[in-house]
Amino acid sequence: MIEHDLDIRTADGAMNAFITHPEEGGPFPVVLFYMDAPGKREELHDMARRIATVGYYVVLPNLYYRKTREFVMVRDEEGFKRMFEMMQQLSTDLVMRDTQAMLDFVDGRNEAKASALGIVGYCMSGPFVFAAAGRFPERVKCAASFYGVRLATDDKDSPHHGADKVRGELYFGCAETDKYAPKEMIDKLEAHLKSIPNLRHRVEWYQGAEHGFAFPQREGIFHKPSAERHWERLFALLKRNIG
Repeated sequence: MIEHDLDIRTADGAMNAFITHPEEGGPFPVVLFYMDAPGKREELHDMARRIATVGYYVVLPNLYYRKTREFVMVRDEEGFKRMFEMMQQLSTDLVMRDTQAMLDFVDGRNEAKASALGIVGYCMSGPFVFAAAGRFPERVKCAASFYGVRLATDDKDSPHHGADKVRGELYFGCAETDKYAPKEMIDKLEAHLKSIPNLRHRVEWYQGAEHGFAFPQREGIFHKPSAERHWERLFALLKRNIG
C-alpha cells in the first residue's frame, strides 16, 4: 500500500490529509472519507487503509485544520467540551468548500480515477456527505452515512433539503441506540427520501448497536457484528457505483 500525509490547498488554508491507495493497478476510483467528531487519527487511518486495500484511492482530511493540524480527543468532561467546540466551528458551507478543494485535488492525481467518486462519513460528518451528494450531484456517485447526526432537522441548511438534487445512491446506517440521531429524526429522513421520485436510497437499522459502533477502539461501544455489516454495505455500495 502507498500512504502519504500531505496538505490540500483550500480557500481557507492548508488542510492536512491522509492519503492511501494500492501500489499496483491504478488509477483507482476515489473515496473521500469524512471524519467523526474526535478527529483524524490512527484509528481512522486504519479504516481508510481497509477501504484502500480493496482498490480505492482514499482521502481522509482533517476538517479541523482551520483551528489545529492535530486534535487529540480525551474522553473526559473537558475533552468532550473541547470536542463540541471544535464541531461547532464547522458548517455545511465550510465543509462544502473543503469538498470542492478535495475534488480539485483528486482531479490532478494520476493515481486517482476522479470520474468515479464515492464518499463516506461518520457521526458529525453524516450530514456533510449527505449535503455533498446534493451539492455536487455530477461528481458524487454514492454516499454513505453511518450514525450520522442532524440529517433531517428544521434548520434551513439541513441536508435533507437538497436530497432532490442527488443523482447518486444514498445509504444511511443507523444505530438502534443513538441519542445524537434519535428514531424520530431518522423516520423524518426516511419519509422525505421516499417522497422524492427515483431517488436511490436505503435506510438501515443496526439492531443492538450504539452510536459509534464501527470504531474498533471505542471501548464498550464497538459492536463487531454491526461493524462487519457496515463494511459489507459500504463495499457493496462502492462496487455498484464506482467499481
